[in-house]
Amino acid sequence: MLRFVVAPGGALVFDAGATLPGRGLWLSADGDVVDLAIRRGVFARAVRMPLKVPQDLRGQVEVALARRLVDLLGLARRSGAAISGFEKAREWLQTRKGGLIVQAADGSVEECARFAGGRDIPVVAVLSAAELGKVFGRERAVHVVVAPGRLAQMLEIEARRLLGVAKQGVSGQ
Repeated sequence: MLRFVVAPGGALVFDAGATLPGRGLWLSADGDVVDLAIRRGVFARAVRMPLKVPQDLRGQVEVALARRLVDLLGLARRSGAAISGFEKAREWLQTRKGGLIVQAADGSVEECARFAGGRDIPVVAVLSAAELGKVFGRERAVHVVVAPGRLAQMLEIEARRLLGVAKQGVSGQ
């Protein structure tokens, strides 16, 4: 779900972390639903007042979700709960339990399937190799493993929200 709130000036704001004060307006995490709500004036009717809805609201939502996903991945890396690189990540999966596999959306389909290897671990692929690489201080990163726990769960939820809005590729569990 996506949460929106009304700013004091009457502007509609996307609340990526669902923590802003005020009454929340919730929509399904689907880009088409956001576009339809804007066209039909659903937000203004829900709050019973005129609103300033940004023209590129869907784009703003997509950027905010991608930023949130990158921030969470950075937090996982800094805490030692995430590792990147084919060999290192594969070794981690053989010696420890993984909570989530994050793969580059523009990575090789065959290599990504070979890396996951039929493991019963959720796999998400919504960021590019360049975006993943920035998190890990590299030019590119295609394979990332996140340790099990709350951070892995949050990353999976955020990736699925981004997928819904952006309509990119995510493989199932």
